[in-house]
Amino acid sequence: MTNPWHDVPLERSHIAERIPTIVEVPKGSKNKYELDKHTGLLALDRVLYSAVHYPANYGFIPRTYCDDGDPLDILVLSQEPIHPLTLVQARAIGAFKMRDEKGLDDKIVAVALGDPAFATVYDHEDLPRHVFREIQRFFEDYKALEEKEVVVEALLGRSEAVEIVDAAAAYYLREFA
Repeated sequence: MTNPWHDVPLERSHIAERIPTIVEVPKGSKNKYELDKHTGLLALDRVLYSAVHYPANYGFIPRTYCDDGDPLDILVLSQEPIHPLTLVQARAIGAFKMRDEKGLDDKIVAVALGDPAFATVYDHEDLPRHVFREIQRFFEDYKALEEKEVVVEALLGRSEAVEIVDAAAAYYLREFA
């Protein structure tokens, strides 16, 4: 069986232009799906406790690894929800520096390369600030009723996002190569 975390290639030399992304949660969903690392299938982790829904497609970047033991998280902005387990080529435009109950938990923010509405978006500053205020608010609220704290420390730009992806790809190679 193919595992999208380990079997989808990530070309580190092209991270600034194109990042393969696996969607776990479609935009607008309250269901939190998560990759089962052993089978490569999606498992329902939980239905969100709060009266919120995912503001963008949410997933992970294959062949990356972070201190929380998971691949690097990514939000993919697009006009429409994208089905879970869909491979989407995306362009990083920023990142949220975050912490949760497990420690550092950065989130890359990207745009779907196949969506013409985002064809000219290359940095978070190319979109209205309100888009990122909504995403930040989602992360500050989505675990509140579970009595878990999430702290959004900063919104970073494109170059910092690319550096975070590259570092997570290097970490993956150290752990799994």
